[in-house]
Amino acid sequence: MGKLRDKMLTDLRLHGFAEATQSAYTLRVRKLSEHFGRSPAVLGETEVRAYVQHLVEERKVAPATHHGYVAAFSFFYRVTVGRPEVMAGIPLPKVPQKLPDVLSRGEVERLLDGAHSLKYQALFMAAYGAGLRISEACTLQTTDVDRARMLIHVRQAKGGKDRYVMLSPRLLACLEKYWRATKPRGSYLFPCRGGGGNRPMPRQSASKALEKVVSRCGLSKHVTPHSFRHAFATHLLESGTDLRIIQRMLGHSSINTTARYAQVTTLHTSTLRSPLDLPTPEATKEPG
Repeated sequence: MGKLRDKMLTDLRLHGFAEATQSAYTLRVRKLSEHFGRSPAVLGETEVRAYVQHLVEERKVAPATHHGYVAAFSFFYRVTVGRPEVMAGIPLPKVPQKLPDVLSRGEVERLLDGAHSLKYQALFMAAYGAGLRISEACTLQTTDVDRARMLIHVRQAKGGKDRYVMLSPRLLACLEKYWRATKPRGSYLFPCRGGGGNRPMPRQSASKALEKVVSRCGLSKHVTPHSFRHAFATHLLESGTDLRIIQRMLGHSSINTTARYAQVTTLHTSTLRSPLDLPTPEATKEPG
């Protein structure tokens, strides 16, 4: 794509999209171009619709992936090349809202204990103990840990927003133990191997390490690095923390996003009695 890709990247940055989204959007537009062997700038609605249909019917992509492709194409034609009419007749698909598998506190402890190195134990503990996205945990710097105020400064998170989150004494002790044992070079707490300390650990490395831990622990739940963040929010809610405080800790723009955790908590559900178990009026009558 050359210059078109550069322009799209600039447009994405100006609109405040995260680096991961920038990479995903430009990759999807490049795949569209390669599919037809032509510049995406000259393609019309017929070609784009045919490619989306190919993704859904032949490649059988998941609804979320389908949504991601259409979103990328919409941005490209609406913003980068100024041809919004190309996408006018192509709907943005609905993505089923599935509730995540939530780890119990015991399962979280098994995963933390099962980490094959102190580095990954500290990383996963940061994700759970502070409710961090794995990208936020991977890019933590030593100066982000405020021991005096017991806070972690999360910088330029999703949407380009900074926030402060709690620093657990247990997490601080783990980070200090990890630091003394490894003395990582550079500014990142969890640097990339071979990067001289100037690059953070890739998210893919964290994901692969967690896959091995999950396998060793024998957990049947679907577990990803984001599961620690789900568990953080759910366990805080179950302990009685106000939903708006959890929203601030997670960095959600909308309370509706945080409210999803009210659907997975067992705080009320597990203590309710099914109508099947309630006594019938006849059973409560006194004999005679």
